[in-house]
Amino acid sequence: MGKAPKQEKTRYSDKELEEFRVLIEERIAQAQEQLEYLQNQLRERMESEESKVRSLDDAADTSEMTFLISRMRSQKKLITHLENALLRIDNKVYGICRETGKLISKERLKAVPHATLSILAKQNKKKR
Repeated sequence: MGKAPKQEKTRYSDKELEEFRVLIEERIAQAQEQLEYLQNQLRERMESEESKVRSLDDAADTSEMTFLISRMRSQKKLITHLENALLRIDNKVYGICRETGKLISKERLKAVPHATLSILAKQNKKKR
């Protein structure tokens, strides 16, 4: 008798999901730390602006504050994506491509733990 065909995995095991949970929680902590740093930088900028006489540096200061605000938005968005990934872990659907329904590679999830598309699905989406 021949070997039965290897069945394709449809989800990550509970142990694997816990490993991803640890990774994601670490990333959330890092992102929150970065967000706090940026918020402090912006606060210091704004406080120094209030006490400073208006000058030619206004444009540079405005540009820097705009940059800080943009980075803060990016960090908040990242935190939201990571928190959503934790919900997918809780629901045991983490790591499943939303386009193909197949597992996203561990390598991709380690690099981008909030990914919801496999590399192939992402490349196909870009082509459209």
